[in-house]
Amino acid sequence: MAGGGTDVSPYSEEFGGAVLNATIDRYAFVFFETSQEPEIRFMATDLGTEERFPLDLDALGQAKLCLHAAVYRRMVMQFCGGKPFPLTLRTHVDAPAGSGLGSSSALVVAMVEAFRAALNLPLGLYEIARLAFEIERIDLALSGGKQDQYAATFGGVNYIEFLANDLVIVNPLRVSRAILNELETSLVVCFSGVSRRSEAIIEQQRTGMKRKTAATIESLHQLKADALKLKMALLNGRIVDMAEILNRSWQAKKKTAVGVTTKEIDALYETALGAGALGGKVSGAGGGGFIMFLVPPEIRLSVIRALNEAGGRASGTQFTMDGAESWMATN
Repeated sequence: MAGGGTDVSPYSEEFGGAVLNATIDRYAFVFFETSQEPEIRFMATDLGTEERFPLDLDALGQAKLCLHAAVYRRMVMQFCGGKPFPLTLRTHVDAPAGSGLGSSSALVVAMVEAFRAALNLPLGLYEIARLAFEIERIDLALSGGKQDQYAATFGGVNYIEFLANDLVIVNPLRVSRAILNELETSLVVCFSGVSRRSEAIIEQQRTGMKRKTAATIESLHQLKADALKLKMALLNGRIVDMAEILNRSWQAKKKTAVGVTTKEIDALYETALGAGALGGKVSGAGGGGFIMFLVPPEIRLSVIRALNEAGGRASGTQFTMDGAESWMATN
């Protein structure tokens, strides 16, 4: 909802970042099954991709399903003495890749949680989130921040602080059910129809941070301040104020890098406002993916119809209060 980008290094280490986010009813699923066949098998059913490898970690370097391979490699190296074992790992994700909803991180968190449960590993929530972060940002060197991994692991509505020395503090918010109901019925999410790779945008932001470009740093300061203001507005149920903050944050975010917005995003944004939306912003780094809007609940359906007629894919959504979960099959 607010503060995105302030969780990215080096801003978070030097100035401290803060993000307000919430998990919604889009899920990443992982099915973990040991195998009798001497092979490692990855299946991403939503992508229509399947890969098989011998029991050799080096062979995973050729994997197209790089997230699957990276999680398997890290878990085997860190917790299994480097000895690969036969496994079938099936996955699918409700949200499209490049959606801006943190779908890649949610998938990595889900895979780490599946390994934790199957191998009975002594990992707490902070350790799961940190491990998922390291797999994406260090092992695979994928550009990005830290908020997605912690949001997916903990679940619910959180105000998350990102401080120096890799310190992360997750503050769950005690939002009343009445306020959450009002927020849910005021929320519209719209897929712009464009999946994007966020790395280029994030690298531009990081360059601005490293050079201490005034526009980038001032915009990030504004985004962090807005995260705190949005938190207070949320806790007090001030939906109209939240929409105003979203609009201000969106204007600030567009100043952090070229490509944060596009003609398609701008057109959908104007369509929503023209249909009565109070405010909105792109979810994630920008350049495509999902846009979130706050609207008067009584006209939410009209806003959804207007966005769909304009070429978007809009709908309502619901908040979820639980993060990563695992269970054993009963049959």
